[in-house]
Amino acid sequence: MDEKQEAFRDTLGTMTEEGGRKWVYPKKPSGFFYKNRTYVSWFLLIVLLISPFIKINGNQFLLFNVLERRFNIFSVPFWPQDFHLMVISMIIGIVFIILFTVVYGRIFCGWICPQTIFMEMVFRKIEYAIDGDRGAQIRLDKQKWDATKIRKRLLKWFIFFVISFIISNVFLAYFIGSDELISIITDPPREHIKGLTLLLIFTGVFYFIFVWFREQVCIIACPYGRLQGVLLDNKSINVAYDYKRGEKEQGRALFKKNEDRQAAGKGDCIDCAQCVHVCPTGIDIRNGTQLECVNCTACIDACDHIMEKVGLPKGLIRYESEENIENKKPFEFNLRMKGYTVVLSILIAVLITMLFMRNDVEATILRLPGELYKTKENNIISNVYTYKLINKTSQKIEDIHFELISHEGTIKLIGAEDFDIEKQEFYGGSLFIEIARKELSDSKENLKIGVFSDGKLIETTTTNFMGPRSFR
Repeated sequence: MDEKQEAFRDTLGTMTEEGGRKWVYPKKPSGFFYKNRTYVSWFLLIVLLISPFIKINGNQFLLFNVLERRFNIFSVPFWPQDFHLMVISMIIGIVFIILFTVVYGRIFCGWICPQTIFMEMVFRKIEYAIDGDRGAQIRLDKQKWDATKIRKRLLKWFIFFVISFIISNVFLAYFIGSDELISIITDPPREHIKGLTLLLIFTGVFYFIFVWFREQVCIIACPYGRLQGVLLDNKSINVAYDYKRGEKEQGRALFKKNEDRQAAGKGDCIDCAQCVHVCPTGIDIRNGTQLECVNCTACIDACDHIMEKVGLPKGLIRYESEENIENKKPFEFNLRMKGYTVVLSILIAVLITMLFMRNDVEATILRLPGELYKTKENNIISNVYTYKLINKTSQKIEDIHFELISHEGTIKLIGAEDFDIEKQEFYGGSLFIEIARKELSDSKENLKIGVFSDGKLIETTTTNFMGPRSFR
């Protein structure tokens, strides 16, 4: 392409020549892909809205309480001691998105991203219902502030605010827990000033995004959109315009009835601009792969509808790779895709292995800092320790006690004997470990300690034991 054809890449489709904001008025889409996107979106919206309020065995289905360092994934509780599992899970998610992008382009943005789902399937539908389609919206914006415009604007803004408030409530439920959220809502406001303030802040953020910022989130703010320039190549499948078929020798031309376009050397694109009018980010897909394209498929449905009306084959705009359009070469799972797949498979295998090895009880026993060993009667060496037990399960663990496994000796708890730990709670205290001097062979030895519940070994841990340098 020459400089003139590539000039569109120098500016954003939502920016005027003076650098101001160009408002996008997308035409209401319809068609096969839009219908299926709607089904997928409603399913994901239901999952998103109910997940923090579902409990299994008393555990919230999804919880990401960063402040209290408590996480529930599919109702399985994870503690700070399981942070390595969270890290691996996040890496898996990143590699999966990379692999998905390398193979299928930015399909995540158009079909799964919450920003797109809320904007296109919730707020935009409400806007169509109140303001009308593209032409009606443009006329309404140019219209003077009469009673009709004020009524429509106030109604739309009020509904947007209510939905933003609902979204912020659900969003907070993921981070502070649904029980805490319900308390903030039901208790007197003065008892939860911070919580209500946080709710209003989040409501304002969501309201700003969906009322004014809109597609700029995808174009300017979202880092994933920038990454696609690195991740995509000519083998990646994207929403693409078949310029070979659309342009041919004579290029695009308006449709004329009973004209043999093929004989005239004209492309199948009739330059109706419907693919541009329906685009939620205001681009022309015929210019090729662009940063602003979120693969929402609205242009595919619009183009197929026009092709059907003028009697030309569908698929002028479709899911396709640039290589296939240029060379008619079928999709190939290349070396880069295979490499990402291998890495992803290894990470998933590691995560599954670590999940199976994850203990329901986490035990930590550490020597008390600054305390030396003591020698007692009958050459008994004693060290003092602090201990902490975490119950990661949804069941109460009863009659817990410690036993030395690696050495002959005794463990004495300070202020307690056997004890219980409630579900998802931790228990800590101090204890003495006493070992006969003759059982020690070094001044510093590693001990293996077993944690027992009702006589059954449920966890093992290790610690150091200090003694005299000379024992014989």
